[in-house]
Amino acid sequence: MERFTPDQAEELADFLTSSDWPFHSRVPDRSTVLRQVADGHWDGPSAQTFWIERRGVVRLFDLDDGSPLFDLRIAAAERGRGLGSRAVGWLTGYLFETLPANRVEATTRADNHAMRAVLAKHRYVLEARYRQTWPDRAGVLHDGVGYAVLRQDWDSGSVTPVNWEF
Repeated sequence: MERFTPDQAEELADFLTSSDWPFHSRVPDRSTVLRQVADGHWDGPSAQTFWIERRGVVRLFDLDDGSPLFDLRIAAAERGRGLGSRAVGWLTGYLFETLPANRVEATTRADNHAMRAVLAKHRYVLEARYRQTWPDRAGVLHDGVGYAVLRQDWDSGSVTPVNWEF
């Protein structure tokens, strides 16, 4: 992984506007990406972004609240080749090695089966279902799902199931 720097704003804008992102409700236009970079959205006090072999990008955010999240985007031509899985494994280790976080969180649409399989492979556990919360570009609402991996599970190679008893 190569750390994104703000002087690469044009390259990031090219990348984000040149591919289809079927599980993102908003695909930013070039000017939005450039403005976001200037505002620290992609690299700032609570966010870091990394290039994934220039075939993808991962934005780590909420780095200052103990439960960081990430946004992973793999170019359409590169999907299904294991790049996303390698990125999730890397980013999870990176976050646990560099932050005092107890957990790393991930959300995706319920129908994003590839991402859900990647999360399960890396010991992320399904913790939530958010009914009719994730709009697609046509405005149709889909369910979202929330996953997390605990530091203790990452360190031990185990999975602590969710206790659904109240």
